[in-house]
Amino acid sequence: MGIDKIKGIKGIFGGNSNEGVGYDDNEKENRQVNTDEFYNVKKDSRDAFSSKMILFEPRAYSESQQIADFLKKRSAVVVNLKRVTPDQAKRIVDFLSGTLYAIDGGLQKLGTGIFLCTPNNVDVEGTITDENKEKTLKKEIKEDEEVDW
Repeated sequence: MGIDKIKGIKGIFGGNSNEGVGYDDNEKENRQVNTDEFYNVKKDSRDAFSSKMILFEPRAYSESQQIADFLKKRSAVVVNLKRVTPDQAKRIVDFLSGTLYAIDGGLQKLGTGIFLCTPNNVDVEGTITDENKEKTLKKEIKEDEEVDW
């Protein structure tokens, strides 16, 4: 028992610090914090910072759940509603609006029956004008003739 105390003291004053202290090299490695694991860093940087743009053309309301799943995975989705009936299209947009509200996302109309759904990690800049509004505006301008812009 006296030899163990001497080895412990020797470790304090410059000997092998693991001798007599009570743990071996394997335990020391296990005690170190793995920073990649702690911060949940992925080794493949492509996976860590890439996001996908999904193009989706639902044929029934039941497929709206798949769109919501893509949004929950933080992927932007362009939804073309031209293959569903107007009633189903309205239901799909209502469902996606609720999903986007829940994940703090955004919904933009790109054209007739085409919508861009984005999670909160995707920023969209710019706007797309509606063709019907432009035509209506041009008709109003021709009728009034005097427009002060």
